[in-house]
Amino acid sequence: MTAAAASLPPRQLTDAAWLTRPGTRAVFAALAAKGFEARAVGGAVRDALLGRPVSDVDIATVARPEEVMAAAAAAGLEAIPTGLQHGTVTVVADGHAYEITTLREDVETYGRHAKVGFTADWVADARRRDFTLNALYCGADGVLFDPLGGWPDLAQRRIRFIGDAAARIREDYLRILRFFRFAADYGDGLPDREGLEAAVAERAGLASLSAERVRQEVLRLIAAPRGPQMVRLMLEYGLICLVLGQAPRPLLLERVARLETGLGLSPDPHLRLAALAVETREDAEQLRTRLRLSNEAFAALARVEAGKAAFAASMPTGKAKALRYSLGQAGYRWLLLLDWARSGDPVDTGEWRGWWALGEAWQPPALAVSGEDVMALGVPAGPRVGALLRALEAWWIAGDFTADRPAQLAKLRELSGA
Repeated sequence: MTAAAASLPPRQLTDAAWLTRPGTRAVFAALAAKGFEARAVGGAVRDALLGRPVSDVDIATVARPEEVMAAAAAAGLEAIPTGLQHGTVTVVADGHAYEITTLREDVETYGRHAKVGFTADWVADARRRDFTLNALYCGADGVLFDPLGGWPDLAQRRIRFIGDAAARIREDYLRILRFFRFAADYGDGLPDREGLEAAVAERAGLASLSAERVRQEVLRLIAAPRGPQMVRLMLEYGLICLVLGQAPRPLLLERVARLETGLGLSPDPHLRLAALAVETREDAEQLRTRLRLSNEAFAALARVEAGKAAFAASMPTGKAKALRYSLGQAGYRWLLLLDWARSGDPVDTGEWRGWWALGEAWQPPALAVSGEDVMALGVPAGPRVGALLRALEAWWIAGDFTADRPAQLAKLRELSGA
């Protein structure tokens, strides 16, 4: 046996937790009881072969949608007609939802959309998918069905389009981003040459994609294990600028990713987007439009310019506490990591680690007085109440948060002239 063959994953998944759970068994049994062949397909099979967690389970079957509905009803399972025109029925079993789709083949394709026909041909169904590693199937017995060579591609961490790469991209230009995202998440080494050349040649099609679809892929791409590496490659070929509409900063993205890894953090896709593409508020505004960012995501990105250079390896502890108080834990994390990355200092730098530890462990106190205390001194309701509270708060922060309520009330009387 060759070394490559020895590294291949097993040809069956008999012990996969998602395959043996009662809900999955019930769905397969319901279809088999009516004589319909069915196999799990795509992500569940791919990820199980790699030993990764599996969340959603999609099932392909020769049964037509109405036959799936009838088979589910006969077995006492809930069936929801979520996409009958596309051949999809959602069946709920033992608290889990399963998307069951009739085998399909493309009759005519035009952009993202395609005219499809139902079929009983498993190979035809496989050929309409994007990458070979997404055209892996397994039956209820866990035996792998691999009509297009996805199994060795998966084992060798190779992302390969099914059929002609350029033709597959023209069917849906989002596949350009998916190609790099899968290479970042599942690939190893340089991407497949044919796929890369096709992505570059067809890059103009990116302009036809909706902002929502692009956003989803970009955030998943930059959060993937090799996301920064793929972004740099996309920059070399002029692709990432087309996607973002502005010049990216791959080095800062790489540094933030290293810090996240070194600190044991899960990747934060919006933080990584900020590192990659936000230098000014105008950058954040452009990304909000281009990627249809949520108000919350935009607010976080827009804060980057205002908080730039807020942190330094050597700074007073009081300043760090003031930042933790004013920014909250999430904002403190973001701006600290970005400034840390800008410095170029490694993750084991003592001063930066100290500011990180402070932000995680120290819980800022709350100001002990309120507007009612201000008005109790005879200050009428209005703007002056807020102004006095802000002045008091600034004094309290400058004093390292040590003044208790009696001291705060005394200072408030002084400020108000009462």
